[in-house]
Amino acid sequence: MARGIRDRVVILGMGCSKFGERWDAGPEELMVEAFDEALGDAGIEKSQIDAAWLGVFFQEQSTGKSGLPLSQALRLPNIPVTRVENLCATGTESLRGAVYAVAAGAADIALAMGVEKLKDTGFGGLPERTKGATEDLWLPNSTAPGSFAQLASAYSNVHKRDMNDLKRAMAHISVKSHRNGALNPKAHLQREISEDDVLNAPMVAYPLGLYDCCGVSDGAACAIVCTPEVAAKLGRRDAVAIKALQLAPSNGYELTNDGWDGSHTLTTRLAAERAYAEAGISDPKTELDVMEVHDCFSITELVLMEDLGVSEPGRAIDDVLDGRYDYDGAIPCQIDGGLKCFGHPIGASGLRMAYEIYLQLNGRADRRQLDAPSTGLAQNLGGVPNRNVASVAIYGLTDLKG
Repeated sequence: MARGIRDRVVILGMGCSKFGERWDAGPEELMVEAFDEALGDAGIEKSQIDAAWLGVFFQEQSTGKSGLPLSQALRLPNIPVTRVENLCATGTESLRGAVYAVAAGAADIALAMGVEKLKDTGFGGLPERTKGATEDLWLPNSTAPGSFAQLASAYSNVHKRDMNDLKRAMAHISVKSHRNGALNPKAHLQREISEDDVLNAPMVAYPLGLYDCCGVSDGAACAIVCTPEVAAKLGRRDAVAIKALQLAPSNGYELTNDGWDGSHTLTTRLAAERAYAEAGISDPKTELDVMEVHDCFSITELVLMEDLGVSEPGRAIDDVLDGRYDYDGAIPCQIDGGLKCFGHPIGASGLRMAYEIYLQLNGRADRRQLDAPSTGLAQNLGGVPNRNVASVAIYGLTDLKG
């Protein structure tokens, strides 16, 4: 029987570049920026890393298809480098590769890097890439805003919630994220907005307005992971451990079966159920201290609160408006500003989420630091509501003294 990875891998160090319109840097410079911070945080030499994983989505426009860009940019000592991609969960996929290698005993210390360079590719939004049968047959002319706008309409209909109430909750989410992002020097957008700004903004895809949508940016983030035993030998007395890391991709059910009502993300529910079981969490409403979720749109964050089991079905609107996920709420969410303020350099986002949880659990989040959190969750969603891959990772403090 599979044992899972609970407490078998800890984070030795993490780093994150400044996100934004980084006209001053290519993907190589972004990777070096994140890696230098992670290596210094880990307190090791580059020669001690046994293997590395590189996550990048738009390879032709960004870094290339192989692992060589990472090896060359960081001047790694000829160690194995594997390049991975899994839609918007690419950064988490990179981390999963490194974590599994350490948990399996194939590496003592491993590196996970996620990077994306999008702002000087010549595209106004995300670049086009070759489409396969799913896009051609099932999702022709589909756009991300349009797809998630349908999620909002379905949610309102299924739960019989007034659209104006839903839009107010979505506005609260955007205002909350901008308030948090204004405290984060690495965020792309660092200014507060008002509810009126959100509700009166130009419409993108009803009911999603401009401030309901995350932007496009450049960035990189990375993690260095090892076993608790290796961390202890390096002098660590405590560390952030990976309690669970679960992944659930769509299998076609949402596209081909009328059993899915369009109001939620099925894969997140499955990944969360597995992650809670692996981490030993019985009640996420009371056992999670901080969350980062894939808020590509404000409606996504709201729906994910129910998919992750921290809001009851149909009640996320009320919890959001009651401030449950605000900085001073029961479970602060997007405490760093989220995708809303960082933008979404696809290969980097999953690791950027992990970076914030890591800082919070270590008490190193500066002006946005919460009061002694000990357990955090990061959720990544790649794709659109009816065809996606979801990951749920749970992190917690662990004592290495024993």
